[in-house]
Amino acid sequence: MSTLNATLILETKPVGKLLLQYSIPAIIGMTVTSLYNIIDSIFIGHGVGPLAISGLAITFPLMNLIIAFCTLFGIGGATISSIFLGQKDTNKATRVLGNVTVLCIVFGILFGGLTHLFLEPILRFFGASDETLPYAYDFMAVLLYGNPLSFTFIGLNHLMRASGYPKKAMLTSLVTVFVNIILAPIFIFSLGWGIKGAAVATLISQACGLLWILNHFFNKNSVIHFKRGIFHLDGRIISNITSIGMSPFLMNVCSCIIVIILNTSFQKYGGDYAIGAYGIVNRVVMLFVMIEVGLTQGMQPIIGYNYGALRMDRVLKTLRYAVTAGVGIMTFGFLMAEVFPGYIVAMFTDHSELTDMAKIGMRIVCVLYPLVGAQIVITNFFQSIGKAKVSIFLSLSRQLLFLIPGLLIIPRFWGINGVWASMPVADAVSVLVTLGTLFYFYRKGLFDSKRLV
Repeated sequence: MSTLNATLILETKPVGKLLLQYSIPAIIGMTVTSLYNIIDSIFIGHGVGPLAISGLAITFPLMNLIIAFCTLFGIGGATISSIFLGQKDTNKATRVLGNVTVLCIVFGILFGGLTHLFLEPILRFFGASDETLPYAYDFMAVLLYGNPLSFTFIGLNHLMRASGYPKKAMLTSLVTVFVNIILAPIFIFSLGWGIKGAAVATLISQACGLLWILNHFFNKNSVIHFKRGIFHLDGRIISNITSIGMSPFLMNVCSCIIVIILNTSFQKYGGDYAIGAYGIVNRVVMLFVMIEVGLTQGMQPIIGYNYGALRMDRVLKTLRYAVTAGVGIMTFGFLMAEVFPGYIVAMFTDHSELTDMAKIGMRIVCVLYPLVGAQIVITNFFQSIGKAKVSIFLSLSRQLLFLIPGLLIIPRFWGINGVWASMPVADAVSVLVTLGTLFYFYRKGLFDSKRLV
């Protein structure tokens, strides 16, 4: 695809068709990635044991921190790049590519090295017991060795999608998942590497995906591509990247804090198997959340480009379509969780206590998911138009202002069911705040691209 066609269609093609064109590949990519996580957990649950699922759940906070930095640079860079392309400034968009690449490599090395030095006490703090610590340590230690690779892979894939190549970004996810699904059972079952095998398979698959991405950005026919002079860090570009990426970054940091509190709460009220039940529920519900994220990733370059091009009619129309689709996605997730929890949990384990806990938790956690669909889209909408402070507030309010107090109070009255119930309670309040914020901005006429952050 030529540079002209890859970008101008964002301003000229009908919004509905454009959203499908960009979102479907992203949704497929996120769905396949989530399915890998589910299949990986199934391999671990049946190939290693129920406590290994609990050990895997202990690593979720660290995984959230890794994703936090990847989204800080990747989504922040993708959004700024889209806006620059909308302003027909390819040179600045290309410099964003260089800065994101350097930031991902440097922070990947620093984060992986420092975390590995203190890994055992970190996992203990996250809720690991003597029984679950070996599983959590073995899995995370392997992933941290390849942390720079993971950072660069995820960060650059966001930029490839935002610069007009959603299908290539989708294929990246397909390549990594395909390799992972092939290697994981070989390493876990055939070679007997246990949970370490799952981590090794993940790194190898990400390496394959990164090679695909690098091949794209070394191609001079790509809209933005590697060239000399773009790898010098630019303070202004970094500031723009981090200001926009701060919303998903803080959201993932808060998710880390939330999972720590959840793990310690589940440990207190239900023990190791309760943590394992949360690990199962998290994998399943995140499938639908990640589908929603795929929708917003497809929405982001359309909104960012048209916002930069001052086409607010197309911006708001894209938002309406995305909200409708988002509610539909999460409604389907709600129905699956409420009607078929037993069948879903049985895929992960046949342990009776773990199964019973996970079934109850899944039904409670997903009770308000149809409304959550709108909340996720609207929060990402503010991020896509460069209104970082609003997006950060909406991202953090659900977790810091609503969920943490709920986790500290509700379980005191209803035990483990109170831990589960804290999540939909926070969802309800967060949806009301998000809709109120959107209505306020709309009535005040504050969707003005000239106020770009």
